[in-house]
Amino acid sequence: MSGTPTITSDEAQPDKSKLRRAITGSAVGNATEWFDYGAFAYVATEITANFFPEQGFAGTALTFAISFILRPLGGIFWGPLGDRIGRQRVLAMTIILMAAATFCVGLLPTYDSIGIWAVVLLVLLRVIQGFSTGGEYGGAATYMAECAPDKKRGFYGSFLEFGTIVGFTAAIAVVFTTESLIGQDAMTEWGWRIPFLIGGPIGLIGLYIRTKLEETPVFQELESHDAVEGGAGAALKDLFALFYKPILTLIGLVAALNIANYTLLAYMATYLQEEAGFNSTDADLLVIFGQIAMLVFLPIAGALSDRVGRKPMWGGSFIGLIVLSVPMFLLIGQGFWPAVIGFTVLGIVYVAQLATISATFPAMFPSQVRYGGMAIGYNISTAAFGGTALYVNNALIGATGDVLMPAYYMIAGSVVGLIALFFVVETAGKSIRGTEIPGTPESEAELAELDKTV
Repeated sequence: MSGTPTITSDEAQPDKSKLRRAITGSAVGNATEWFDYGAFAYVATEITANFFPEQGFAGTALTFAISFILRPLGGIFWGPLGDRIGRQRVLAMTIILMAAATFCVGLLPTYDSIGIWAVVLLVLLRVIQGFSTGGEYGGAATYMAECAPDKKRGFYGSFLEFGTIVGFTAAIAVVFTTESLIGQDAMTEWGWRIPFLIGGPIGLIGLYIRTKLEETPVFQELESHDAVEGGAGAALKDLFALFYKPILTLIGLVAALNIANYTLLAYMATYLQEEAGFNSTDADLLVIFGQIAMLVFLPIAGALSDRVGRKPMWGGSFIGLIVLSVPMFLLIGQGFWPAVIGFTVLGIVYVAQLATISATFPAMFPSQVRYGGMAIGYNISTAAFGGTALYVNNALIGATGDVLMPAYYMIAGSVVGLIALFFVVETAGKSIRGTEIPGTPESEAELAELDKTV
């Protein structure tokens, strides 16, 4: 096996410059993705005025959800491709599609200009964005997990989610700053375009960084042992025939994750204005405060998961949301600073999940189907429970008149998450190399055989 990139279980100190590039390359695409979703959510009122003057917010919420419908198809397309030709190549393709669609939203004519065609074009761009995103997150998480050292996968992986919060925070900061400078009327007329136009250059920067990345050492080892899937069809067949259990488990975890994620990070600004009586400026500022606190705790939570394990972090977060969601939503209705406390507490509790995604989810699959399994399972659940969060929360409040429905929705999601967590194999500190599910006895036996070839 001379000359092949085989890795031993006793890992050498990783090249820190390569690790920094891997972190940056993974996180910047994630930030681009969530900048777009954040921008759309935080200018939802302006989108409604310009594209859905008759349908109201329901039209905007449904359009937000439509972008998620193509995510599972994107996962089916990009995931097996990433398992066949490599993680880095696919990530370079997805980020340019994603950024281009975001930029073009900022150029769209409005309903008053071209009527229903404005809506059609908006939906089309959201579909393109959703399709490309179907390969983005699973690939970025897989890339980050396979580049990080086993003993610090939680810590380094948390920086991928750092990109998530940076993207959301940057989006709302741009919206807040723009509206503060030009006023609400101008924001509604033309200022809503600015966040989307900024998304284009961000994507180009991310593309440049990703073209400089090397392939992950885990995928290189897989290639050196001729263990790469021969085609997309074979990869999909293996996934659904042999690994349906981790796919179902992943779907359950992601359902809980996304109900909390999109309720707190995408729907909250709208909730604060429509249900808690805040003006748009105060609502944006409140969310910025909470998200900055989340950024501080992300690497701390990731590092803690390397010490105590992934499952205790997820379990603690689910139980925390079950216990605290209703009290914190009640606090949110008591004024600006109580709302800051309520939102921040929920955000920090949720961070225990967010920080450990890229250390937990990719490790649920063996390396030859990892990108595909991650992309498909994650995006099926995200389409069902993430993209619909704005609409479901709004509809539940409208149907019941109870402003605590988002809290109840997060509680229900956390119960589902606890059930799914029971079936997760603990992989903290474990290698994710090889063709067996990491953390299992079969994986340990395979790694021992691989190490004999060195």
